[in-house]
Order: sequence, then C-alpha cells, then structure tokens
Amino acid sequence: MSRQSIGELISEAIAMFIIIGLGDSVACMYVLYDPSPYANAYWGVCIAWGLAVTIAIYVTGAVSGTHANPAVTLALALFRKFPWKKVIPYCIAQVIGAFLGAAIVYVLFSPVIDHYNQVHQLTREAGGAAGVFFTHPGLAITPMHALLDQIILTAFLLFGIFAITEQYNEMAPGANSGALIIGLLVATIGASMGYLEAWAINPARDFGPRVFAYFAGWSSSALPAPDNYWWIPIVGPLIGGVVGAAAYQWLVYPFLPARLRVLRSPQDASGANGVVTDPTR
Repeated sequence: MSRQSIGELISEAIAMFIIIGLGDSVACMYVLYDPSPYANAYWGVCIAWGLAVTIAIYVTGAVSGTHANPAVTLALALFRKFPWKKVIPYCIAQVIGAFLGAAIVYVLFSPVIDHYNQVHQLTREAGGAAGVFFTHPGLAITPMHALLDQIILTAFLLFGIFAITEQYNEMAPGANSGALIIGLLVATIGASMGYLEAWAINPARDFGPRVFAYFAGWSSSALPAPDNYWWIPIVGPLIGGVVGAAAYQWLVYPFLPARLRVLRSPQDASGANGVVTDPTR
C-alpha cells in the first residue's frame, strides 16, 4: 500500500472521528441534561451535526475527498469511477474513525451518562443513554419501516451530494463552499426527518459507535440491539445511497447544459482520435 493510500485511509478515519466526536457530543447535550439546552431548539442539534460534517470536509477533503460514509463510497464507485479496490479499506477506516469518535465522547461524558442512568433508574444493559451513541426507531416506527426510511433519507443525501459536487452543475456552490452546503444538507435531513430513527444515513456513523458501546457495557442493547435492529442503519443507507445517486445520474446529469456544451464541442472534449467523449465518465 502506498504512502498516499495510507494517508487517504487516515483521512477518512479522521473525518469520521470529527463527525462522531462532535455529533455524539451534541446528542449527549440533548439527551443527558435536564433541562436540555436543546429542549426547544432541536434545529441546534441538526446544525451541530451538519457543521461537524462541514469541518470534517474542510480538514480532510484535500487528501481523501471526505467520503466519511460507506454509502457515499459505494455510490462513487458505482457512478463516478472511484476505484473498487479502495471501497472496503475506506469503509473500514470510516468505521474505525467512528469507533474512536465514540470513545472520545465516552471519555468526556461518562460521568454524565452514569448520573443520567442513576437518576432514571436505568442500566447500560437495558439501554440507558444508548441513544447518545447510536440510532434506534422513534415513535411508532417498526424496524422494517425504519429500513424504508433509511433508504429514502440516504437517497436524499446522495442525490444532494452528487448535485453539489457535480462539475457540470452550474448552480452548484464553488469548491470552498460545497462543504458548507453538504453540512446544511445533513442538517436539513435531520431537521425534517430526524425523529423517525435519528437519521443515521451513514453505516459507519451508526456501526462504529454501536461497536464501541457494546464493549463499554451496553452489550446486547447495542449488538444485536432490540429486534436485531443493528443491521438496518447499515443496509438501508447502502441501498438508499445507490438509489439517490442513480436518480441524479439518470434524471439530472444527462441534461446538464454545461455537459451538453462540452459534448457538442470537439475542440473541448475530443480525444486524440477526434471522437467526442464525456471526460468525466
């Protein structure tokens, strides 16, 4: 493995460390304190998660592109020629980063977690305060409905990411502001749909902290979780990411005027043999 490849994997781990370190911390602020500083300001929770994504992109984007999500990595491999040989290493690095992010949240908030459980007469084994680390179904949501939700939410995410990062999309933000818009996209999904099952939309975001929580005393409430829920925030986003990316590639990308101009201009898009090609695909 080359030095650059190692750097990319470290970058992906750092990105998830930042996202979970900040995101799960705001979950602690939301859940563990009474009164919660976010009791009447849920948008603040969403913004914190979104800005965590933005910061992660600004820190690591130049090295790895900041996929920071196995659903993004898979979609990029399917539709934007990301090398398949890097898919599994990227995903592993993302899960490791999320695990370490959960660990730093635990270092910060473990006394508060224990106090919360003591006050509410809960135990870790029974799932006390588990929601600060990983997701679970919300009010009236069954596991199978949660699977459908995660497909739809992640489809929105990847549809938006593909639009924001498409070089032929003349309405997309510039490179320096794209990270902020992606963060706002994450925040908006959380603000509009997050109560369904805490808007995982990222297998690493859920699984890494879930594994950490398993070893930190939450045991079966983390893995396999009630109703064997653990696999839903993995499978749902992976399917949804492909659906959202495919929707953009099939319904929007072919009709982008800037792309069509390039394809119609031999001097801009011709290869050595004069055949007009789409240089991005």
